[in-house]
Amino acid sequence: MPPAMELHPRRVTLVLGGARSGKSHYAQVLASRYRRVTFLATARASDAEMRARILRHRRERPASWKTVEAPLDLHKTITCESRKADLLLVDCLTLFVANAMRKKNNARIATRQLCQAIRSSRASVIVVSNEVGSGIVPAYRSGRVYRDLLGQMNQEIAKIADQVVLMIAGIPLTVKGTRARSR
Repeated sequence: MPPAMELHPRRVTLVLGGARSGKSHYAQVLASRYRRVTFLATARASDAEMRARILRHRRERPASWKTVEAPLDLHKTITCESRKADLLLVDCLTLFVANAMRKKNNARIATRQLCQAIRSSRASVIVVSNEVGSGIVPAYRSGRVYRDLLGQMNQEIAKIADQVVLMIAGIPLTVKGTRARSR
């Protein structure tokens, strides 16, 4: 990984991709260029498999990175943590939307609050999310609602992002902005 640099212009990067596309790894490589990184984790340790996955992911991140769990109220966490970090890495929007749906939070309000927090952030922000627009139409209503909410949130984040990267089989494709070098 490249050595951490101290000065970066503030930027917003959205990293999209399918399951196991390499999006989290790519986002972490980009984040490693920053000195003070705060990882905003949206996953909930809801079962043994998820607890094991969360522990594995924690071990894979640099020990110097601060981790803050933010399954809900992500906008408040971004606002608070952006004062103390050079970069916030949100991983991932996919689980955040699922958590918000479980709590029956208003998706439009959550999207607006999240976008405002990202725009106002003092730190750079990298947001990781699943690309859901290329998949099949879910058979169940709840799946379609989820897909639509996540797709809309991805679109809104993409609008405010300086860079949007689509990961395919571990290869970053720049969709918007200039390509950030990963190595």
